[in-house]
Amino acid sequence: MAHPRKYDDSNPAIAKLREICLALPEVFEKEAWGECTFRVAGGSMFAMTDNNHHDSGHLAVWVKAPAMVQEILVNSDPKRFFTPPYMGKKGWVGVRIDYKVKWDQTAAILKDGYLMSAPKKTRDKAPTRLGAAAASTDPALRKKARPVR
Repeated sequence: MAHPRKYDDSNPAIAKLREICLALPEVFEKEAWGECTFRVAGGSMFAMTDNNHHDSGHLAVWVKAPAMVQEILVNSDPKRFFTPPYMGKKGWVGVRIDYKVKWDQTAAILKDGYLMSAPKKTRDKAPTRLGAAAASTDPALRKKARPVR
């Protein structure tokens, strides 16, 4: 049985998250477990929304993270960062996108997760500074992609 959709496409935080993730080379969105997930073609999932997932009480994104990043971020600001269920034991970090969001920092965390998930040939195409492309209003700088449902 399919999970009911947990997110709202009209939410500006979800739209911003999509904009950042889909600006990365060969990224696509796929709905899974009722949430948005972001994956790299030929690679794996690197981010997943948490829209009150298992009654968490927040809107966040879970992101694949390099060693020690989860611990550093959670210790630096436990209201913004957390250890997500299931994926936390693998080093993923939860980043709230409904509380004191720093989109440049969130974009950098997402890019790190992407780089861990993407095949080498795809990683080499990643922009040096993700925030610039994701924040741009120039359509030539942003990847146009539709979510896969």
